[in-house]
Amino acid sequence: MAKFLIIAGLVMVGLGLLWMVGERFGLGRLPGDIVVERGNFKFYFPLATSLILSVVISLLLWLFNR
Repeated sequence: MAKFLIIAGLVMVGLGLLWMVGERFGLGRLPGDIVVERGNFKFYFPLATSLILSVVISLLLWLFNR
């Protein structure tokens, strides 16, 4: 269990670093991302970003499994 938690933590740190790098290239603020701001409330749903990441990850997994 300890090894799993350490690996899960490292994976999350790696994903966070990748997300920060992706923001520099425009990921997270694409035209299809939904942002609603009303007063003190802000709702952000990265629809286009999620779709692009899903396609990229699917292609990478497809290439590695060949």
